[in-house]
Amino acid sequence: MKFLIGCVIVVGSVVSGYAIVGGHFEVLWQPAEFIIILGAAIGALIIGNPPAVLKNLGRAFIAMLKGPKYKKEAYLELLSMQYTLFKLAKAKGSLALEQHVENPEESDIFQKFPAIVSDHHALEFLRDYLRLVTLGTENPHEVEALMDEELETHHQENERMIAAIQALADGTPALGIVAAVLGVIHTMGAIDQPPEILGHLIGAALVGTFFGVFCAYGFFAPMAMALKNSLESETKFYLSIKAGILAHLQGYAPAVSIEFARKALMSEVRPTFEEVEEATQNLKAA
Repeated sequence: MKFLIGCVIVVGSVVSGYAIVGGHFEVLWQPAEFIIILGAAIGALIIGNPPAVLKNLGRAFIAMLKGPKYKKEAYLELLSMQYTLFKLAKAKGSLALEQHVENPEESDIFQKFPAIVSDHHALEFLRDYLRLVTLGTENPHEVEALMDEELETHHQENERMIAAIQALADGTPALGIVAAVLGVIHTMGAIDQPPEILGHLIGAALVGTFFGVFCAYGFFAPMAMALKNSLESETKFYLSIKAGILAHLQGYAPAVSIEFARKALMSEVRPTFEEVEEATQNLKAA
């Protein structure tokens, strides 16, 4: 919703400002210029990015529309899940986690937290490292190094999508100049025409420069920033899982382990200590 509101404000501001000075909107309708700029931009996008990135751009666009994937409630659910799993491991040993990790769809613990179970990538990340715990991995430094390597790969994959959209923002103004130059060349071929026709042709050529800059700074650059913010919230989700598991491996009590996990979160979505305590008390009562 925020993304759509921003787009409406961008378009509304430009259109209303142009209307106030008595602009002629019919001059702005130049399909040939739009085809040159957007077509070349899409072609450059295909040239510069591997198929995996192009495939994920659809997911990226949905992420931009929806905003950050995880809200405060999702983080609270994650902390509650980690508390439950760590409490079980402390009470009955790490092997007690195995049946839950291997069959989350049959686990009474995992089924209490549907938001986590429905998130395939986050669930796999959590299960992979809990599986190492059940297999006897006890060195938190080795697990941390492995987690950092996976998170770095995840970060690089996200950065490729952000860079692809940012490249659109960087290149579209230049493509607008290409369209404008082609328009000027076309105008030179009609130099013997009366001033009113030449004026229309020159105006049409300049629309290319306008459209390229407008798309770049009105849409593509903000889209790259919106995607970056959305993907950073996803990374914080994984970092919270990492902090909790590492604290558990270091022997801390479940309540302390999830406090490590809570502190890894951004302040605007971080549940308070009291909220986490209340959530985990409700779990214990159940």
